[in-house]
Amino acid sequence: MKAAVWGSPIAHSLSPALHRAAYSALGLDWTYDRREVDTAALPAAFAELDAGWAGVSLTMPLKQAVIPLLASASDLALAVGSVNTLVPVEKPVSGSMPDSPVAWRGVNTDVHGIIAALAEVGLDRATTAVVLGGGATAASAVAALAKLGVTEPVVVVRSVERAWPLLEVGERLGVRVALRPWGDPLEVARVLAGCDAAVSTAPAGAADAVAGALSRALGGRPPAGALLDVVYAPWPTALAQAWAATGGDAVGGFSMLVHQAERQVQLMTGRSAPLEVMRAAGEAAMAVVDARTDQLVTR
Repeated sequence: MKAAVWGSPIAHSLSPALHRAAYSALGLDWTYDRREVDTAALPAAFAELDAGWAGVSLTMPLKQAVIPLLASASDLALAVGSVNTLVPVEKPVSGSMPDSPVAWRGVNTDVHGIIAALAEVGLDRATTAVVLGGGATAASAVAALAKLGVTEPVVVVRSVERAWPLLEVGERLGVRVALRPWGDPLEVARVLAGCDAAVSTAPAGAADAVAGALSRALGGRPPAGALLDVVYAPWPTALAQAWAATGGDAVGGFSMLVHQAERQVQLMTGRSAPLEVMRAAGEAAMAVVDARTDQLVTR
């Protein structure tokens, strides 16, 4: 069987290391590759899927674009408006031709990944929460926080006008999303530091000014809750470093990635995924990337 991760850019993805390690541990002679696919190329790539495929992992910019192509999607994926996993609606039967047509179902495992990552720093319930950023991962964060008990999540965005889809996501999930503009870094830091759960979905470096203001915002106190920064390279981010330096618990995007991939492996294989094997493989792959980066810097 075949599987892969699609997206653009895709060269940095750790998903092949995670899935290949899982397949090996499970005794499966499966392949898992990465493929550069943008929204323009998605329909053609999707049309190539047949009974030889066990599933596909999706990253940006495909998580929303794929939905119209699907035969079905999970209730959670539809509520969030984001699909990161494709699985056959029905598993191919033994002896089916490789080119047999297959209907595909969309699933969201990012929500599971966020919940599991926050659990690693002891957070399994929350009343107040703040999300930085307004994209597809932010929508998954809102869903995860709703499952943890947050009914009025605050989402801090660069453009409130462009973030209105998050209001609809909140309505579908039964929570009331409050949009706030990403303005003065000190004010953003104060909002983050005062909640039970803070989730940054901002790209690497985007929250550095907020990190620089965090100590002033806290005035010598530790943050009220835990932080998940979904960036996994480079790690730790400035925000995660500042959070930990002021006494708070912070977890990174690598934990989220491993947990969402664990759920993907379960969906694609129908078997329990070897989480710690996958984690070790991902850490080894990240170490290689870090070593190459160091070499480039020193040359």
